[in-house]
Amino acid sequence: MRSSGGIHFLIVRDGTGIIQCTMKRGTVDDALFEKTKDLTLESSIEVIGKVVEDKRAPGGYEIRVEDLKVFHRAEEGYPIAKKYHGPDFLLDNRHLWIRSQKMQTILHVRAKFLEAAREWFKMNGYTEFHSPTIITAACEGGATLFPVKYFDREAYLTQSWQLYAEAAIASLGKIYTVAPSFRAEKSRTRRHLTEYWHLEVEVPWCDLNCIMKIQEELLAYVLDVLYDEMSRELTYLGREPDDLRRMKPPYERITYDMAVEILNEEGIRFNWGDDITWTHEKILTKRFDKPFFITHFPKGVKAFYHKPDPKRPEVTLSADLLAPEGYGEITGGGQRIDDAEELIRRIKEENLNPEDYKWYIDLRRYGSVPHSGFGLGVERVIAWICKLDHIRDAIAFPRLINRVYP
Repeated sequence: MRSSGGIHFLIVRDGTGIIQCTMKRGTVDDALFEKTKDLTLESSIEVIGKVVEDKRAPGGYEIRVEDLKVFHRAEEGYPIAKKYHGPDFLLDNRHLWIRSQKMQTILHVRAKFLEAAREWFKMNGYTEFHSPTIITAACEGGATLFPVKYFDREAYLTQSWQLYAEAAIASLGKIYTVAPSFRAEKSRTRRHLTEYWHLEVEVPWCDLNCIMKIQEELLAYVLDVLYDEMSRELTYLGREPDDLRRMKPPYERITYDMAVEILNEEGIRFNWGDDITWTHEKILTKRFDKPFFITHFPKGVKAFYHKPDPKRPEVTLSADLLAPEGYGEITGGGQRIDDAEELIRRIKEENLNPEDYKWYIDLRRYGSVPHSGFGLGVERVIAWICKLDHIRDAIAFPRLINRVYP
């Protein structure tokens, strides 16, 4: 609140956003006008008045106050002031910082993103499916698992729903989920969380080209919805809404081999067979002004379940979708191995124990079909769409390598 002579200007927030309320001396009871002077930041109030258009007000409208009721007068000394606060301070006070206009706007965009994605899945005949969070066998790799004590044995927090999704497609057909995943990656980057929300898709009778087309259509639909319904919020966050209109598919596809050539052209010493890290992705994105796929990664840098290319067995039928503007990978996926013997061979090549994956191998023994899927990191996509400097601002309460409070 601020006061100017005989007028109080109150900025009021509710779940829909903020609005300016003006209280003029003489239009309300004098005692109420004087009492309002003592209101503290974050006090809870009810305002009764008339909504009028005023282009000078935030959002172009304001409420001319006729009555005001205080439900809770907040204590003095609200920790977050109108000054610069460092990231650690704001993370320590995250329970209050999510009230800020920036975080409120980001969380609205995030919610609309997921709502639009679910709309697309519904329109296209997908079923939402949920799988366990506590698992016994690694999906992506043992080094990034969080162990948990499960009664008298050790279990782990899931890295992905994928193995269970491959079981469910035989029952439900095309499926998707939106659920948390956990990666114990010791990464201190602007792109990594230890707990993140995973939008995952698995589709039977679908090859690599099929699953890439699904990703294009899903992302294009969601971006159109955000353009139509969230332009004001995106503009506030610094994202020009017309940028999203330019992200129309088809998205260019380059092979891993081509990515190696580009990196070496850019002066990066990159050997075939190395994994493409986020620093490499940032360089690659400079060549593109909209999302693009990198396909056919070497067998050694992808998980055991990726199907080797029959025409070139040293590479897999895999694809990562990268966002432009330096944001890098936002989805990863591809075609799965659908033959039991080939799967067992790959499990052994990765020095894993086939017994740990007995039920997963069964899926290839009893009625296997060609199938593909992908996982989309919700926070990574939101960070790109909202032009965020750090992924921690794409979620209400981020979990980082050094952050598990509040």
